Formats: sequence, C-alpha cells, structure tokens
Amino acid sequence: MSEQEFVRRTQALRMRLYRTAYAYLGGEAAALDAVDEAVYQALRHLRQLREPELFETWLTRILIRACCRELKRLRRLHPAEYLPEAGEDFDYDALPLREAVARLPQELRQVIVLRYFGGLTLAQTAETLGIPQGTAATRQRRALALLRLELKEGGPV
Repeated sequence: MSEQEFVRRTQALRMRLYRTAYAYLGGEAAALDAVDEAVYQALRHLRQLREPELFETWLTRILIRACCRELKRLRRLHPAEYLPEAGEDFDYDALPLREAVARLPQELRQVIVLRYFGGLTLAQTAETLGIPQGTAATRQRRALALLRLELKEGGPV
C-alpha cells in the first residue's frame, strides 16, 4: 500500500477511530492523542501490513493497544483520582453508563466499545480482536447482561 493510499484510507476511518478511542478513554484530548499515536505507529509499520484488505482491522488493533497504553499511563499518574473528562458528543457521557462500561472486564469492554461506540459489526469486532465470532457474541451478551444489571440496580459490575 502506498503512503497516499494510507492517507486516504486513514482519513476515511478517522471519525470511527476517534469514537472508539473516546469510548475507551472518555476524554476528547486523550482520544485525539490515541488516534494520532495509532496513525503514526501504523504509518511506521505500514510495510508489515500483509493484507491491505484488512487495513481497517489492523489499524483498529493498533488503536486499541494505544488506548490501553494510555489508560495504564493515566492510572499510574492518577491512580485514585483519574476521571475522564466529559464531552458532549455521545450518549456515553451519561456518567452511570461510562462508569459501568469502565468497570467491565477488559475482554468484555473491548467488545462493547468496538460494537456500540466504534460502529463495527459483530464479525468485524471478532476479526479486530482476533477471536471467533461466537466468542465475540458470547462476550457481548455477558457484557450487556452485566451493564443491564448494574444500571437497573445501581450496583458495581
């Protein structure tokens, strides 16, 4: 893939990447930084992309790793007091939902973020995470059940 093709395809995905990062990190600045870092890392490693038709999945995986690194960094800097900044673009800003999603185990949270905030299909989510589609469906069901229970009862996940 040429650099021009990379730029064109990255620009087409930029908003979806931002939504995914925002859902992971909960803040506009952190999400923009994560997207920028993911695009930079993808460009650096573009020659390692063996199947250009899987570009979107490949870039999303890089973004997820960037988000996880940023979360670890933020938690290390502010272990007890870190709360993501509030934005105005998504329903995710409803604090009970944000907290409930953040408390999900990482494997369940990844599926929810990619499916509902990243706009991926179940098949794309499974492919992005490198898991079977049935596993992604099971994780989605478990996560939704936990979220439904917590938001209904107001207790921790």
